[in-house]
Amino acid sequence: MNESNQSHRKNDGVVRILLVDDHPLVREALKNIIRREPDLVVCGEAEDREQALELAAAVEPDMALVDLALKNSHGLELVKDFGSIWPRLKILVLSLQVEAIYAERVIRAGARGYISKQETPGKILMAIRHILAGNIYWSEKAATHVASKIARSSRPGDNLAMEALTDREIQVFELIGFGKSTHEIAAELHINSSTVETYRARIKDKLNIKNAHELLQYAIRCSNDPKF
Repeated sequence: MNESNQSHRKNDGVVRILLVDDHPLVREALKNIIRREPDLVVCGEAEDREQALELAAAVEPDMALVDLALKNSHGLELVKDFGSIWPRLKILVLSLQVEAIYAERVIRAGARGYISKQETPGKILMAIRHILAGNIYWSEKAATHVASKIARSSRPGDNLAMEALTDREIQVFELIGFGKSTHEIAAELHINSSTVETYRARIKDKLNIKNAHELLQYAIRCSNDPKF
């Protein structure tokens, strides 16, 4: 769905922002934040990966605000798509997903920042401005996590194994922490149950976890207080 004011072009000095979130109320809240700024405009809205790619090609945004939990897809894959197709597109991930797990990963995938949906409108606008100025935005929590990881990296015995998990394994791990069954994970990620079981086995191996119960407990702990 496109905004009626999407006719703003890149030569008018207005920054065109694409919203990608599967919750209409969230998109409306973001529009309320953006419309107060005379040099920012929402040029389109999408609720999933396919719609976002089609719309981005049509409206040519300068920036995209992307949620990680999208309808029928995962936002991390969309961030990679955007980075591959439109490398100059500035991407801010705005999500409720576990920040300590995803903040660094979305930057590696091509985003310019990560901020929680729980932040104030002022903080969200600050993140937008920070990225438009050519910088990478780290929340205090994300910056603390990255600094802590660097400080720990030279100390033997610290559990940095989470970094060895692939993006898909992280997605499965997070859903395990949310209490999802193998069947539910398969449905949400659009893969079959045997593939989920393969990911479970790989995760246990990489994290040196012995059984499913131990994996569940660790995933729950990380989803609530992710300190690795």
